[in-house]
Amino acid sequence: MSQTPTTDREARLDAAIRRHAGEEGPLLPILHAVQAEFGCVDEAAKRRIADALNLTRAEVHGVVSFYHDFHDKPETRPVLKLCRAESCQARGGEALAAHAERVAGARVKIEPVYCLGLCSVGPNAMVGEDLYARLDERGVAELIGAM
Repeated sequence: MSQTPTTDREARLDAAIRRHAGEEGPLLPILHAVQAEFGCVDEAAKRRIADALNLTRAEVHGVVSFYHDFHDKPETRPVLKLCRAESCQARGGEALAAHAERVAGARVKIEPVYCLGLCSVGPNAMVGEDLYARLDERGVAELIGAM
């Protein structure tokens, strides 16, 4: 990395980059680490990552903008990721999503995801790293209420 860290944030960003820089295909692991550490991958992080990996900022931005898990600015609200894949849709996921949006209002962000890997026990949701299966309207309302 040619830039010298001048702030605690830059030092933490550099540490996240160093942890994964030696891996094969380090960009995605670095982006995930930065997203987890800061809640987003902002322009300053994109520039620093690009510099460290000898990529253009446009290449880094292209990957960040392609994947739904990466954000340009941190989300201030709690996030409920609700599976919208075919299996969950077949089990009432569309109606559940509409209900979740009504219950959440502006307080909780309902984010669609396309498969949480629990297809046989859908509809499913994720809050942080916790997975919830066999959700119905009452269950999703309880999840949102607890956030």
